[in-house]
Amino acid sequence: MSDILAATTEVFNQSPPFEDVNLFTLDRPLMLAVAANGGEAARAELAEFGKHWGSAAMAQRGRLANEYTPKLKTYDARGFRRDEVEFHPAYHELMAHSAHGGLHNSTWSEKGEAAGGASEVVRGAKFFMASQVETGHLCPITMTRAAVGALSVDTALRAKVMPVLGTRSYDPTFAPWWTKRGMTMGMGMTEKQGGTDVRANITRAVRDGDAYRITGHKWFMSAPMCDAFLVLAQAEGGLTCFFMPRFTPDGHVNGLRFQRLKDKLGNRSNASSEVVFDNAYALRLGEEGRGVPTIIQMVSLTRQDCALASVGLMRSGLAHALNHTRHRSVFQRHLADQPLMRSVLADMALHVEASTALVMRLCRAFDRAPMDKAEAAYMRLLTPVVKYWTCKSSPGFVYEAMECLGGNGYVEEGILARHYREAPVNAIWEGSGNVMCLDVLRALSREADAAAEVLRGLAMEGDGLPGFAEAVGFIVKSFHQPDAERLARLAVERLALVAAAAALNAFAPRQAELFAATRLASDHGSLYGAVDLDTDDTRDLLDRVLPAA
Repeated sequence: MSDILAATTEVFNQSPPFEDVNLFTLDRPLMLAVAANGGEAARAELAEFGKHWGSAAMAQRGRLANEYTPKLKTYDARGFRRDEVEFHPAYHELMAHSAHGGLHNSTWSEKGEAAGGASEVVRGAKFFMASQVETGHLCPITMTRAAVGALSVDTALRAKVMPVLGTRSYDPTFAPWWTKRGMTMGMGMTEKQGGTDVRANITRAVRDGDAYRITGHKWFMSAPMCDAFLVLAQAEGGLTCFFMPRFTPDGHVNGLRFQRLKDKLGNRSNASSEVVFDNAYALRLGEEGRGVPTIIQMVSLTRQDCALASVGLMRSGLAHALNHTRHRSVFQRHLADQPLMRSVLADMALHVEASTALVMRLCRAFDRAPMDKAEAAYMRLLTPVVKYWTCKSSPGFVYEAMECLGGNGYVEEGILARHYREAPVNAIWEGSGNVMCLDVLRALSREADAAAEVLRGLAMEGDGLPGFAEAVGFIVKSFHQPDAERLARLAVERLALVAAAAALNAFAPRQAELFAATRLASDHGSLYGAVDLDTDDTRDLLDRVLPAA
């Protein structure tokens, strides 16, 4: 090799990969938020999970699962309908590791009842960490966990399903669910003509003895290799929820005819399908005409995971940006030592810390809702609020993290390009931004007294923070105006900021003060770094999110 060639191929001034790290112990805001919300006893379990998911091997699995995307096999070589989706082995490995960690069932008892304790907080922290590695496979994991909530309306069916769903095994075999070591569940609601308006669904269900036969279509049905699905169809008594397995009771493949896999912007490791139901066998779940109230229990849990994943993506983006800037030298100094870059990174760190506090506080509400009316009200009102704010924040945040890396952040060899494609989906799935705002307005109108108590509780938790009282007053005034819908986005965003500051104030009062001062008491602006944080606060914020080596 010539001297010139050797000189041009020498690699220097590049950051090391952010791999073989502990995603829990390196994340002080997460550790503090978990402890503050009742999960301290699980510190060792979460540290073990964080070490495993932060490994280079798990990062490699995430890359491979997205590089080698799922393929639909509609027919076999002899012309028989097959309707199977093939995945790269890395996808199945990710599913197995998530199942082993209990991400799909650890919040439920063996009988399908809420596990209690801090199970939601602990499981939420694990989901938060797993989403930093690979989020596509978490779609069926989320739906499986959430489906148990809807199954509560049929205790007999739930009792049959839980011995299989309740294991921590992942079984990718295409076989009847009752023969398997473990199972996953999906859902199908969206149709071409209706989208969010599921009451416009035209898929039909006709009684067939104790079961039903369903004919129609679903425009989006994710994770088509799940073992069973919750679907909505029009029965004689109105829109109804059904349990539709991939196999009929006699062991034959059920009438789910997959037309194609969606060619999505991101979420590429996860197969999302368009499907036709050809006289498909299904069992009714709940009463006829009660389809939306039945499946909404599932939707609330999936919205919680959308928020967790969005904050996980932001946390990962920040960690990669900080890792890069601490090793990359520009103008004779590391990027992370440049005042302007430090302002950007510290502002991003403040956003992630507040977001982490908020999603962990929401998980605590899910834990305590069954026995605490105040927590149940918090959960109902704040779930759409938290989903709205975190999911809408994520794409812009991940873009900012990419910019910190420059060209290295924009290429497919790194993880941030994948994160950026992934980020928008959480705001679209399980209810868009406008739907979240309308859900908040509905909660306020249907449970006005309980919602008022939640707002009073937030006011007490954030008492004395800069701009806090004024923000609460604005929220109350906005929601009580005759044209509240017109101001809903502004009021919901402000409510999210208030809730985040209050959640952070419980264990990090200085950070809560900074967050309120920059987001509530002043005009933060639309871009990160447009804040005035002093040197000590900047250093502390950066060391909290990723301790300097």
